[in-house]
Amino acid sequence: MTIVPNFQTVVDPQKLEKLAEVAVKVGLRLEGGQDLVITAPLPALPLVRLITKHAYKAGAGLVTTFYSDEETTLARYEHAPDASFDKASDWLYEGMARAYANGAARLAISGDNPMLLAAQDPAKVARANKANSMAYKPALEKIANFDINWNIVSYPNPSWARQVFPDVPDDVAVGKLAEAIFAASRVDVADPITAWAEHNANLKKRSTWLNGERFAALHFTGPGTDLTVGLADDHEWHGGASTAKNGITCNPNIPTEEVFTTPHALKVEGHVSSTKPLSHQGTLIDNIQVKFEAGRIVEAKASKGEEVLNKVLDTDDGARRLGEVALVPHSSPISKSGVLFYNTLFDENASCHIALGQCYSKCFLDGASLSQEQIKAQGGNSSLIHIDWMIGSNQVDIDGIRADGSRVAVMRKGEWA
Repeated sequence: MTIVPNFQTVVDPQKLEKLAEVAVKVGLRLEGGQDLVITAPLPALPLVRLITKHAYKAGAGLVTTFYSDEETTLARYEHAPDASFDKASDWLYEGMARAYANGAARLAISGDNPMLLAAQDPAKVARANKANSMAYKPALEKIANFDINWNIVSYPNPSWARQVFPDVPDDVAVGKLAEAIFAASRVDVADPITAWAEHNANLKKRSTWLNGERFAALHFTGPGTDLTVGLADDHEWHGGASTAKNGITCNPNIPTEEVFTTPHALKVEGHVSSTKPLSHQGTLIDNIQVKFEAGRIVEAKASKGEEVLNKVLDTDDGARRLGEVALVPHSSPISKSGVLFYNTLFDENASCHIALGQCYSKCFLDGASLSQEQIKAQGGNSSLIHIDWMIGSNQVDIDGIRADGSRVAVMRKGEWA
């Protein structure tokens, strides 16, 4: 058995406290009496304890945490019978969905080793992921449809830190990753709550402009990319803080630098290349190149992780279509940090990106009142997955295309035009 060393001494306790407070007061905006469901990797226990404290101080009814552990995850791949990989804890996800239906908030702490499953059988990884996605769907729908206030923050798990900073001792790597997380999460300032209010106001300005333009499509051009992304009928741009169907205005992602909306599932044409690696369920997928026809990926390849990519695309029909398109300037703080996090929560905020799979119903005008059939009719995609990957850089231009075919410069060389 591996004894996990304690790296807590290299993580700034004051900034960690601020991150916990921001998670509750900005990320969740937790209301008095509201229950909270947390998921976290075991090394994130120090952050879980602080978030739990701040949640109860905010009046939380009951805080319940579910922990994951890398060694027990690997034990399954090394010792479980083959049939295990078609199973998932549906009872657990049904319970989570019930909690959300009853008004609970959701908080996830990310920080898993991005390469945890890199040496495992890709077929088993794909089967386990599909089973998990199917079991998780009742709970995921509550999140993707923005029924509840939810939030994701991160903790510098040592195994993750080793991937990001492989050339320094583990304690140094954890300290460096912690500081990078704190900076990206805007908790390295005297008053993070005010800093987030200002940041949310700036993102709101961008989304308001885009909503005023009512583009029919976006055209991305750059090295290996010539992609036209049709936008869903009556789409709506969002960014930063958003109001959930339960009436609570929260910041789902900390950090966040994006404004995003829903593409039309049938109106994506052309080819696109990834500009950063995608870390998916313990596998690194790099140099992704795909071709779209009538909204569907008809060709896909990658220099690394191609087998996993293609198995992801075969999850269901919606997995080959887009559920999100997001705009991020190349000069975002995360991009300027020069750190490749191997974690989508961070890397997607360094670059414009698209997401395979499930759309967000909130990205429609009056989205809260639309049925699933109406969302589909307006071009919204449905899938068991939602996987973001990065397609922006300082070499990518984006034009907005109006219904009459006229064009407006949206981004030039990765920056707002």
